[in-house]
Amino acid sequence: MKFSVLMSLYIKENPQFLRECFESLVAQTRQADELYWFFDGAVTPELESVVAEFETKLPLKLVKLPQNRGLGKALNEGLLHCAYDWVFRMDTDDICVPDRFEKQVAFIEKYPETIIFGGQIAEFGENVNDIVAYRNVPTSAQEIIKFTQKRCPFNHMTVAYQKSAVINCGGYEDLQEDYYLWIKLVAQGLYVANLPDILVYARVGNGMVSRRRGVNQAKAEWRLFKLKYRFGYSRFVSWIIYFCIAFWFPFIANLVIEKTLSNFFT
Repeated sequence: MKFSVLMSLYIKENPQFLRECFESLVAQTRQADELYWFFDGAVTPELESVVAEFETKLPLKLVKLPQNRGLGKALNEGLLHCAYDWVFRMDTDDICVPDRFEKQVAFIEKYPETIIFGGQIAEFGENVNDIVAYRNVPTSAQEIIKFTQKRCPFNHMTVAYQKSAVINCGGYEDLQEDYYLWIKLVAQGLYVANLPDILVYARVGNGMVSRRRGVNQAKAEWRLFKLKYRFGYSRFVSWIIYFCIAFWFPFIANLVIEKTLSNFFT
């Protein structure tokens, strides 16, 4: 079988982290058939230089978007360019274990009915020998469905999925792009899974904990919760409580802060 790898690069990436990511792709025991890299807006000359280093070592296909459109939109655009139905995801500052692709291809060949699956990650600090935590996700479909009710059931930088299934369910959203998509895919009742193996070393602070705050983030979380409720992953009471916390609390907190500062400086 053949597969594509889809990645999105933006201006704030660290060139050394990008180089380490590329090196892990070169070291794969089963090479990708194509690697689609989307430049989400302009990137630095240093990043472009790193990409140029690996153009002869990897089957890179580069697409440069004229301006930053956000990860969700960049990935949707990328899916339309991928030549193969199986698409593997990865972040540009993470490191694949050498046999990641080999293990995932073997799983697909054994269970071709799968629409999405991933694996475990080890989070690291300075280097891959500096492991600070592990994020383990359930492996069976039944456990994944239950897990989805409360937490994201896949480590997004490890997933492989059928492009056709992702496009058919509407693709990525602008915010909460991964979790929103996973819920829609899991809700289809088709075969999902996770390997018990560590597939990726994930760099601590690479955005797994969102830095986005304020009204837009609250709205995104509210939409996510409504989706979970629609598919039976959350109860109505929890829905109301979540609305109060996620939507109104930021406004109340801002008012308190503004009032405190106003009193302090006047």
